Amino acid sequence: MSTMRESFHTRLGFILAAAGSAVGLGNIWGFPTQVANHGGGAFLLVYLVVIFVLAIPALYSEMLIGHHGRANPVRSLAKLSEGKAQPVGATMGFLNVIGSCLMLSFYHIVAGWMVVHALGYVASWLGLNVVADFLMTGSLTRDLLFTALFLCTTGWVVLQGIENGIERWSKRLMPTLVVLLVGLIIYMGTLAGASDGFQVYLVPDFSQLTDPAIYLAAMGQAFFSLSIGLGGMMIYGSYLLPGAKLGKLSLSVAGLDTLIAFLAGLLIIPALYAGIELGVNVTNGDELIGEGQLIFAVLPQLFASMGAVGPFVGFAFFTLLSIAALTSTIAQAEVPVSYLIEEKNLNRKKATLLALATIAILAFSLVIFFEPLFGWVVTAVTQFQLPISGIFYLLVVGWLWHKSNHLHTIAQGSFWLTALRWHLRYICPVLMTLVFINTAF
Repeated sequence: MSTMRESFHTRLGFILAAAGSAVGLGNIWGFPTQVANHGGGAFLLVYLVVIFVLAIPALYSEMLIGHHGRANPVRSLAKLSEGKAQPVGATMGFLNVIGSCLMLSFYHIVAGWMVVHALGYVASWLGLNVVADFLMTGSLTRDLLFTALFLCTTGWVVLQGIENGIERWSKRLMPTLVVLLVGLIIYMGTLAGASDGFQVYLVPDFSQLTDPAIYLAAMGQAFFSLSIGLGGMMIYGSYLLPGAKLGKLSLSVAGLDTLIAFLAGLLIIPALYAGIELGVNVTNGDELIGEGQLIFAVLPQLFASMGAVGPFVGFAFFTLLSIAALTSTIAQAEVPVSYLIEEKNLNRKKATLLALATIAILAFSLVIFFEPLFGWVVTAVTQFQLPISGIFYLLVVGWLWHKSNHLHTIAQGSFWLTALRWHLRYICPVLMTLVFINTAF
């Protein structure tokens, strides 16, 4: 096996790629849903604090493991989980590879839905009603076709490598995503009722801060928002050149991810209140409708009520979601690809084709056997594997990695780094355990 490893060419390229990994559908639909149903501005306030208390330390830990392991999650976690813990580290790393494939199987299905809706608005605008009906109506043929299309797009980017594929396309996709977000926010802000949404989102009701559910929901959303727990950030960290300043990079990645989540809230919550003004039902009982139903039922009703401009807004919105999905899939696909390159001695082309073929088999199985499998796989990955892996990363960095007593060494002479060491060792694992208990049970 060649000893030469690929690496990111620029600091900006890494930040955009890593933030792209983190910026996914959870930011665009998950974060606004949590905000809407957990106190509006009060949740936003708690979320911003939790990003610093839990999410950034967890992100730093995952990137640190990859940067020092200089390899895929299996090898990196085995290397840093020293002594008797090595087999556990290798097992957790392998579960990261399996979990990445499972996550990518359902993520590509959902991403395909985003593409069909974007194209559906184009077909509707062009008067191609038969095509629009095919795209907007769920069917086995449609879902298999567009899942395969998105898988091929992911594979095409990953096949080009780190610098020429992931980094180059992240530099193109992320600015496009931000421009689309800001443009849609400006337009939504002109609609009647949107000002009520802005007020709910930006003006905290401090009485809500007494509700413990806000803190648990904010910790879970902050952790999941940064795409921690399946090795994507670890493998990106391994592609950084030696001497990279991981602390500053972690802050930059988390800052950009949080900015985009904040902008998503500025879009979705005013849109919901604009929907109320236009007579669209946006509630389910006492709560605002969120996540999948919000994206595929409520917002299309809102776009339909906008008249001639509706198809353009719908197209822009679902294009935004498609880009957010792609920046996540290209990052996560690198986990099984790097494993096959480094552990099975395959070249990038063969590794990419084998990884994507495996993911395709899983994804097509979920499409065909949707009812019994889809929800189970989503639950297994998001509610169990992600938080358990996050806890393990913190234990590796804080307790199992003894060589040169790393955290103690970097903390010498610095009050803040000493505080970080204690925080990573004692506070973060407890907080992550609470997140796991809250999401899984």
